[in-house]
Amino acid sequence: MWRSAQASDNRVSPKRVPASVRAVASVVLLSLGGCGMGGFSLDKVEIDRSIVTSNVPSTNSGTATDAGFAADQITVRNAASSADLEELGGQPVPWANADTGSRGSISAIAETRIGSELCRVFSVTRESFDGVILYRGRICMMGAGVWRIEEFKAV
Repeated sequence: MWRSAQASDNRVSPKRVPASVRAVASVVLLSLGGCGMGGFSLDKVEIDRSIVTSNVPSTNSGTATDAGFAADQITVRNAASSADLEELGGQPVPWANADTGSRGSISAIAETRIGSELCRVFSVTRESFDGVILYRGRICMMGAGVWRIEEFKAV
C-alpha cells in the first residue's frame, strides 16, 4: 500500500528543477525580500515640486469677485423679477446662463414690502462645475421696474 501512495505523490524534487528556473526563482524571491524590509513607506513620500503643470487659479466661488457668479446672480435676478407669481402658483422657475453654463431653479418666491420698497425673497439652486449650491436671495425694486440684488448668499 505504501508503494501506491508513493506512486501518486507528484511532488517535484529539487534535483529535477532546471538550474535556470531555480536561478530566476532566487532572483524573484530576493527582490521581493527587499520590499518587505521597509523599502517603501507612505510616511516617507514627499511632494515632487519639480513637476510643473498648468492649472486654474483658485477663486472663492460664490463671491462678488467671481465674474461667473455675478453673471448668474443677474440671470437669477431677471428671472425672479419677471416671474408672474399668480400664474406660477408656487411652481419653481427654471433659469440658465448660457455664458457660464450654470443653471438651476428659483423656488419659494414671496413678495414683501420693506418700507416703501417692493421686494421678492426666494430660494435658488445653482448648478455649476463647482457643484450644486442652495442660496437665499432677496431683490428689491428701485423704481420704474429696475430691480437690485439686496441679498444672495449660500444657505
